[in-house]
Amino acid sequence: MNSKSPPIVLFSTADWDNPFWTNKQHTAVHLAERGFPVLYIESLGLRQPKFASADFKRIFGRIRKLFRGVREVRPGLHVYSPLVLPLHRFAWVRHFNRVLLIGVLRIILWRLGYKRPWVWTYNPLVLDLAKALKAGKLVYHSVDDLAAAPGVDRETILTHETELLKASDAVFCTSRKIEAHCKQTAPGKTHYFGNVVDYGHFAKARKAGPEPLDLASVPKPRIGFVGALSSYKFDVDAVKLVARSRRDWHWVLIGKVGEGQPDAGMESLAGEPNIHFLGPKAYSDLPSYLAHFDVVTIPCPLNEYTRSMFPMKFFEYMAAGRPIVARGIDSLEEHTAHFHRYDDPASLVSGIERALSRGVPSPEDSDRLVKKNTWNERLDSMLEILSGQTMR
Repeated sequence: MNSKSPPIVLFSTADWDNPFWTNKQHTAVHLAERGFPVLYIESLGLRQPKFASADFKRIFGRIRKLFRGVREVRPGLHVYSPLVLPLHRFAWVRHFNRVLLIGVLRIILWRLGYKRPWVWTYNPLVLDLAKALKAGKLVYHSVDDLAAAPGVDRETILTHETELLKASDAVFCTSRKIEAHCKQTAPGKTHYFGNVVDYGHFAKARKAGPEPLDLASVPKPRIGFVGALSSYKFDVDAVKLVARSRRDWHWVLIGKVGEGQPDAGMESLAGEPNIHFLGPKAYSDLPSYLAHFDVVTIPCPLNEYTRSMFPMKFFEYMAAGRPIVARGIDSLEEHTAHFHRYDDPASLVSGIERALSRGVPSPEDSDRLVKKNTWNERLDSMLEILSGQTMR
């Protein structure tokens, strides 16, 4: 272990093998590449499960992972899948989970040789764990308004988040609204860092190779979307209206239906002949799909959750060199020159029409913005903030 790089325990809200990588996986990878030994803890299950097949599959999948123990997925980067009771609104459940996890994690850290690790968390419910692990530094990386997500206990999230904000050494936020929220409790240590992009990976889409087999049969023009297909993140009503009004446009949806919301509300789209569900794809394959989309979209509804988010796919789409049509949400206001904005189904139609007629944006215009928003650039700034602090 590099003596200059303390070990990091990263509490994620996403499983490592989710095909759509988010801040959590990327941050873990880039920290490990810089010599920080990283233990990536998969989601502890903020949402209460329902009697739905997706939740049962997830539970059984987690049980299978439990028997695999800690696994090294990349040099210096280990992943652990904890099995906890996801009923966080009950104090006795939180106590049970805490006692169980503390015991298991202490054994894992001992085996890995981690001492006084930094705790880097996306989960607002882990302050007690951080204290028990005697964290050298505590980082809260807030990338979503988790209290506004469906199925979570809002009051429990907000109460524990407040305590975490007070105790954290640094708070990093990916949207201005989240930043404003966190600054109410932790004004001196809250920092804004918008979402960024794996530029080299998504820029591969600029050189179109062979069409993926399941895409080749879809007529053009293709209106693409890549991401979670759940009604609190995806504008089902607007897309349905547009699909019915423009049968010559073919929507291609790549993603898992019900990610974070088993009753996803996507059923009404399934019968539309020009809406094509291709399912989730491996992260490595995404550029090959993006290369053959005529337009890419961020069709999110307006709700408490989306008002606070900065969609990571925005810069990914830009790196891929695709014309973008996106909902007018606060976090994208400063980038309006780089996408076609829509606010209702009618303007979604006109936005797609403009995107189709204008074609692929200038690579120079895209690169000026995108290359300023890479993982390395952002991590440099974050680590600079942390290096200027005194260890606890």
